[in-house]
Amino acid sequence: MNPPTATTSPRRRPWYRPSLTTQIFIGLIVGGFIGWVQPDWGNKVYFLRDIFLNLIKSIIAPLVFSTIVAGIAGAGSLKKVGRMGIKALIYFEVATTAALVIGLTIVNLTKPGMGVALVAGPNEVVNTVAHTHPKTLLETIVHIFPASVIDAMARGDVLQIVAFSVLFAMALSAIGEKGRPIVVAMESLMQVMFKFTNYVMMFAPIGVGAAMAHTIATQGLGVLLHLGNLILSLYLALVLFVVLVFGGVLLLLRIPIRQFVRAVREPAALAFATTSSESALPKAMESMERFGVPRHIVGLVMPTGYSFNLDGSTLYLAMASVFVAQAAETTTGHHVGIGQQITIMLALMITSKGVAAVPRASLVILLATLNSFLPSGLGPIGVAVIFGVDELMDMGRTCVNLVGNCLATVVVGRWEGEFDEGRARIFGTPAEAALDLREGDVAFAEAAAQGD
Repeated sequence: MNPPTATTSPRRRPWYRPSLTTQIFIGLIVGGFIGWVQPDWGNKVYFLRDIFLNLIKSIIAPLVFSTIVAGIAGAGSLKKVGRMGIKALIYFEVATTAALVIGLTIVNLTKPGMGVALVAGPNEVVNTVAHTHPKTLLETIVHIFPASVIDAMARGDVLQIVAFSVLFAMALSAIGEKGRPIVVAMESLMQVMFKFTNYVMMFAPIGVGAAMAHTIATQGLGVLLHLGNLILSLYLALVLFVVLVFGGVLLLLRIPIRQFVRAVREPAALAFATTSSESALPKAMESMERFGVPRHIVGLVMPTGYSFNLDGSTLYLAMASVFVAQAAETTTGHHVGIGQQITIMLALMITSKGVAAVPRASLVILLATLNSFLPSGLGPIGVAVIFGVDELMDMGRTCVNLVGNCLATVVVGRWEGEFDEGRARIFGTPAEAALDLREGDVAFAEAAAQGD
């Protein structure tokens, strides 16, 4: 039976039972207020944020593994893996290039670095970053294949988990009927992990509230004024990127925009509040499956995008590098022209692919790039200047990274001719819950019944 295509209005929920998205934003506001009024409390409740992130990290390995194995081996889609991978990488490169272009355009128009002096000062974090290097292309390729999948799962290395899962699914598919019990077990494990995710999400408002309380307590509201031009320029560029690039893709591929926004708003709010894409991965994968993207596409494209499709981070790198170059010009008179900025952009297109498993990845990539194009010593000082407001900018870029990876799954699904537009149009409505119950997806039915 084909799913209904007409949109059904979601039923109203009682005012005293707000949606998870509303609860998260309430947690953000309350947490920010606590951190402002009582900074000591903001620091003391930070452990709640760590508990939430630890719970989320415990979900990722079994969820990614079971989703990929059940999707590829269960659907018999072994021959599609290579084709989907190539299409995903093509889309990733186009999207990240657009992010670089928009970032460079905005930072040259607003010139947030002009007038900022680069004054040397102690900064232990930047000194640590300075002794770290981004992975080269060969190192990234070698890193993809784990020596131990147990170790990869323990570290939460999504890219290595994806590589092992794809190879495991290929082997499972090759042995045919003998592997069927494992496929059934993976499908069951996937349903269990989605249900587990729903339980953990109940703690999300407290976790994000604690994270915001700690941020305001340690940074203070004054940080909003310090380097405010850079922060505003970044968020302007991110908004333009979302509207022009993501909006253009949605219109071009005739993807229901309102339903897509509804599907990504919860995971996007989580990513924004926690500055962690990992915190939103389980919910995002669930939402994209409910949105009509096949399981095997979600399982392959979204985790891979966490290393190769960082639209928000790429845009940030373009703006931050030119910001420091502008500040260097103010300090020493060293001018970085458009031609050299384009060279920086090409360098970022390569080095930003090596951010997987690198602590403070964006700062590492930024420093490595600046050291190649600026006079000696100015790169670390520039990174030190940005570090003070990096967490505020990290919220926006992490949110855009997450939305970009959600959209990538839909694009590949549409490209493969497997995107279920009928299911997408009833996302978050009673019709979706009824359809899930008919198809036996109890976990998805319960999520839909909550009225996202």
